[in-house]
Amino acid sequence: MNYEEIITRLHQLANPENVKGMARYGITSNNNLGISIYQLRPLAKAIGINHTLALLLWDSKIHDARLLACFIDDPDKVTAEQMDRWAEDFDSWDICDQACTSLFDRTTLAYDKVFQWADNNKEFVKRASFSLIAGLAVHDTTAKDKDLERFFPLIITQAVDERNYVKKAVNWALRNLGKRNEHLNKTAVRTAKDIQKLNSPSARWIASDALRELTSQKVRQKLEMKKKKK
Repeated sequence: MNYEEIITRLHQLANPENVKGMARYGITSNNNLGISIYQLRPLAKAIGINHTLALLLWDSKIHDARLLACFIDDPDKVTAEQMDRWAEDFDSWDICDQACTSLFDRTTLAYDKVFQWADNNKEFVKRASFSLIAGLAVHDTTAKDKDLERFFPLIITQAVDERNYVKKAVNWALRNLGKRNEHLNKTAVRTAKDIQKLNSPSARWIASDALRELTSQKVRQKLEMKKKKK
């Protein structure tokens, strides 16, 4: 399937009513065809991994095509320049999160980008930093605890950002780290308690929400099960 055929197929799958529903959840309506992620993923599987095609789809500026690009790109061929360029294009939380947790977190550049993007003033670029952490906490199965522990000071520093899409991603990153294993859970809980002391409504929300999940019986049971499997 070539570029023109894919674009034609996307327009065939367009659902304007879905665009309205997505907008209610904060997903951009700009160049959005309203195609469900559950339709895009099978299409991506049929296309296969194709870095060149992914770049073309991203440059189309069609929201759904950009999501598809995240699913078919080859992480081994993604460059730092590409990551920065795509991040600058992020205009919605869903494209940010899919790029970070379906593609960028599988590149060798992911850890560097976490720290580079965390200080960016743009809301969705900064969100990308913490979406990456959330993705790495789950998908980087070879990471040592010490590799992931480097993110906790960053989480504390940025917990005072009051912007909605940033604070939710900071919270997500903290929770995912704390659900990885028992050691990181304890560190995440301590971090949340430190965040709770900050003079910021965002920080207090991040901390209370994270503590509620990380200290829950459900999470404790899952961590115990993981420990027994080792």
